[in-house]
Amino acid sequence: MTVPASRARRRPSTAGRLLPMLLVPALLVPLAVLFGQSWRSTSDAREQVAAERLGVEYLRALAPVTDALVDAQTAAVTGRPVSGDALTRSVETVATVDARIGGELRTQERWAGLRAKIEGLRDRKPADPETAYSAYGEVADLLLALQRKVRETSGLIHTPETDSYFLQDGIGEELPEAVVAAGRLADLTVLATRRPEDQQPRTSAELAALRYAAIAAADTLVANLRAAVDRSESTNLGATVLDPLDTYQRAVEALAAYSTPAGADGTVNPIRLAAARSAAQAAARQLQPVILAELDALLADRLDRLDRDRWLTVGAGATAVLLMAALALLAAHRHRSRRAARAPATPGGQVVPVAPADWQPPGEPLVLQPVGPARAAETTWGPFDAAR
Repeated sequence: MTVPASRARRRPSTAGRLLPMLLVPALLVPLAVLFGQSWRSTSDAREQVAAERLGVEYLRALAPVTDALVDAQTAAVTGRPVSGDALTRSVETVATVDARIGGELRTQERWAGLRAKIEGLRDRKPADPETAYSAYGEVADLLLALQRKVRETSGLIHTPETDSYFLQDGIGEELPEAVVAAGRLADLTVLATRRPEDQQPRTSAELAALRYAAIAAADTLVANLRAAVDRSESTNLGATVLDPLDTYQRAVEALAAYSTPAGADGTVNPIRLAAARSAAQAAARQLQPVILAELDALLADRLDRLDRDRWLTVGAGATAVLLMAALALLAAHRHRSRRAARAPATPGGQVVPVAPADWQPPGEPLVLQPVGPARAAETTWGPFDAAR
């Protein structure tokens, strides 16, 4: 029988050999793009949270200025000596904070103007209570505008978390507005008793507007804080905020009651109203640091989550790179194994090429193998046999 010649192994094509090597960088490119986008997104979010925490720090410094300014206004309107110690200390604190972070929050120019106004009030004594009331009211408006500026430039007003948003809105807008409006309400009630009869209609309208502003801001603050507690995932927020919030709400209810005109003449008792205003301001003073601390804690937790996301991104990227490197090494190892199988080495280390099964040296006749069953060997005839 004829033994079929062994078929030579088919050599892989160039594309087949290069495909595993090209697959690794092809996968690394989209992986690098995704990693870069995730890293930039996390970095931008971290910068935003860091800016919001700067805003909380600035608002914490401004809170004592609000209280001291309202107290100084009441003293000037009622004719009592104005103690500038509290106002001076609070202004110096804000000046220190503004010198450090005011450039990032873009508040330095506005704070410089407000500080000049406050020092002007402190250095000169207004001629009469009406002038003092107007002068302090102008400075208080500038102070409220600065607080709005801090919330905008720090990004607090755009914070994405619901509980953080309600807290920053309460501490940066409703609470200072309620304190300022309550102070003006009590002081204008004192001034109303000194104004002539022809100014009473205008004074009554101003008192009604101030009463509405004070009560509305306080009610909005209470609603926002309760919404923050209900929608927050923090277990500490409710236990920390609700007690001082209840105290503040009761003080505001007393303020609303004592500021409502009563009696046959429809007047308001200035002494009772002043006491209710002082109680409401004291409750607000206790509530302020609680809100600021909880807001800063929520922002710190969000910053920690972003840091964990960043490290997870790094870990996922490193794992993917290691897998790609392992794939490249495996492809290279298989390529070397195939080359070694096609060209085995001799014991001396020299590579001997493998010839095909049907190859014959050049110059020798080609022996053709018959197809079909093998024939018996032919008999050789000698001379004697030929003669027969």
